Amino acid sequence: MKLIHLLLLVSSMCFAGKLSPLQTNIYYVDAIEGQDTNTGTSAEQAWKSLSRVNSHKFKPGDKVLFRAGRIYEGQFKPSGSGAKGSPIKADSYGEGYKPRLQGNGRVAATVHLYNAEYWEIQNLAVSNQGAGRSPKRYGVHVELKDFGTARDIVLKNLDVHDVNGSLIKKEGGGAGIVFSNSGDSIRSNFNGLTVESCTLSRTARNGILINGNWERTAWLPNLNVVIKKNLLEGVPGDGIVPIGCDGALIEHNVMRDCPRLLPDGEAAAGIWPWSSDNTIIQYNEVSDHKAPWDAQGFDSDWNCRNTVIQYNYSHDNEGGFVLICDDGAADKRWSAGNTGTIIRYNLSVNDGLRNTGKHAGFSPVIHIAGPVKNTMIYNNVLYITSKPAGVDSALLEISDWAGFADSTVFANNIFYAKGKVKYRLNKGNRIIFENNIYYGTHIDRPKDPFAIVSDPAFMIKEAPGRPGFYSGQNFRVSSRSPAIAKGKIMTKDPVKDFFGNTVKQNARPSIGLHQVN
Repeated sequence: MKLIHLLLLVSSMCFAGKLSPLQTNIYYVDAIEGQDTNTGTSAEQAWKSLSRVNSHKFKPGDKVLFRAGRIYEGQFKPSGSGAKGSPIKADSYGEGYKPRLQGNGRVAATVHLYNAEYWEIQNLAVSNQGAGRSPKRYGVHVELKDFGTARDIVLKNLDVHDVNGSLIKKEGGGAGIVFSNSGDSIRSNFNGLTVESCTLSRTARNGILINGNWERTAWLPNLNVVIKKNLLEGVPGDGIVPIGCDGALIEHNVMRDCPRLLPDGEAAAGIWPWSSDNTIIQYNEVSDHKAPWDAQGFDSDWNCRNTVIQYNYSHDNEGGFVLICDDGAADKRWSAGNTGTIIRYNLSVNDGLRNTGKHAGFSPVIHIAGPVKNTMIYNNVLYITSKPAGVDSALLEISDWAGFADSTVFANNIFYAKGKVKYRLNKGNRIIFENNIYYGTHIDRPKDPFAIVSDPAFMIKEAPGRPGFYSGQNFRVSSRSPAIAKGKIMTKDPVKDFFGNTVKQNARPSIGLHQVN
């Protein structure tokens, strides 16, 4: 009987253990008052160094808190993964400026999350400034290698600044925040990745990169990628680039004040996907891009399908408003080309002003390069200021990249030129213009059976180009505008205009980005 009672007791203890919640801990780090010999489980028993933090393996639901008003030198490379509903969190506590994590160029990445999932990292300042530039130098690097699928990683309210990576893309560049997949034995991807409300300042070469499996023969895209409400300043190269993603959402970001740092021949643009499907880029503002080549605010790049660029504000970008391109020489086993791009309800002001470097004199507002297919560009406003001598006056350039564009529709756009603009269609095939307004001097204007050439009657009350989406108010049309109800129906799906007004279905829309119902 005693043996039976003992077995029953052990069994009940094990069963109860299975039902008890997983024990979680909060760990504290204080670079001044902490000690690495402490337990770390209270503010009074805080750890001191990043190396002590890295030596601990965190469990689901754990938190590691860095005391504000402190500087932490070295690399934060935690281990352990959270679980669904119980992420591991890195955050700050106490009063003062955000905890400053400084790699000082001695590590490849100041924050390195490696082969982990279910993490939330927020409210930290991160820098990685070395004595000189170095390739593949990052502020934050989230890396997978032979891992499989990593779920639900969140970076929020980070201040990533002063990362002096290489300015040369072929060398490996550098970035403020980068995600990467690699490995030989187990293919990896992200499912659930959010970068929200972060500030990136003076990160070189690039801002936020989401790398992935780009080859179509081994397609395992990153899923549920959301990049939103971030501010990028002083970034000379590519701003936000999702690679190897399906359904990425890039919205409400601002990129501005891009310095002229890249050497001649380097190409970069603001926000653009590569080797990605079903990307939505909306409600973003990109300005002042000065890369020696490209330098558009937005781009639908090659090996992409069904990219939507809508409700964005582009201004003062030296390379132009938008690039749509496809490398026609790319192996079709690796590339899906560029098909199904939609560019709609965007505002471009004062774009296309390149006058320096070996590509000076080439900066069309819209550049379509290579054999892109089935592109629709509608209900946009392009406000083109008078350009000085030596600056490209092309509103549109269709150019060769092992082929020319096929089946491109321009409809319901307002092309407003303060000076002379040109159209260079070259050998583009089936390029259709319908129901556009052409105001100003348009040289070699393409055939448009329903063209309107009168003033669209914008409600401009101040100089256009003011930073911020408030500028869009200037490009509403008055009640006397010829744009009202003169557009072509472009979609059967519900859609809104630049200001959120509903575009009625089965009724002729207004021309431009302002729907007047």
